[in-house]
Amino acid sequence: MALSYHGMMSFICLDADSHRLIALLGDRFNHTIKNFFIAHYSLAERTRVQTVTMDMNAAYQTIIHEVFPKAQVVIDRFHIIQLAARALDQVRIQALKQLDDKHSRPYKIMKTNWRLFHQTAPDTKHKQFLFGLNEDVTQQEAIDIALDTEPKLKQTYETYLALHDALMVKKHPAELANLLATYEPNDTAMDMTIATLKRHKVAVLAAVTSPYSNGPIEGVNRLIKSLKRSCFGFKNQLNFFKRIYQITA
Repeated sequence: MALSYHGMMSFICLDADSHRLIALLGDRFNHTIKNFFIAHYSLAERTRVQTVTMDMNAAYQTIIHEVFPKAQVVIDRFHIIQLAARALDQVRIQALKQLDDKHSRPYKIMKTNWRLFHQTAPDTKHKQFLFGLNEDVTQQEAIDIALDTEPKLKQTYETYLALHDALMVKKHPAELANLLATYEPNDTAMDMTIATLKRHKVAVLAAVTSPYSNGPIEGVNRLIKSLKRSCFGFKNQLNFFKRIYQITA
């Protein structure tokens, strides 16, 4: 994973089981990462690594099997969902721009209540007052009002839900593989998301059943952000890294 120091990207790596900080490097160039692990760990040690969990940074993947010959690459499932959610937001915003009636019910829902579209299990029974729309509706009713007038948004939303269910609920690799294989492009941002997942298909499907995620690294990253705020930044990267080792020990 990368972290930023004065606009420069650095590299951080944790043990997936113990959550111990393994590496904190000054940049994220492939040769820097590769040289670090080869210099500090023997081939026998690196061969014992079974899983490497990461985001979809293609540059990293090119060196994984050079450094860890037996490792299975797993794309972090939360990153996959985040990628799909961003595509959903882009399609929703595009739909908003194309609506002429800025006072219509679909517009109000998509504009003010956009978080509803990230609900993977919207309430279908309990009506509540929805600000913006200013009506008593269930979450599902509000979503349907918007989707009924926007076919592309509906398809994108359904794809987002299907991805989430396959990854996080049902956890069936075959179902996710079928979703990727049968997806029909509709000239939206979701097309690019699905194409990206297809390019990383093996690692994406591995995420369905893998017990590992980038959660521990995200936790460390939050600590680092808090450190930067409380210390008003660091002029020296070495001192910055020393403090990171201290707070993650």
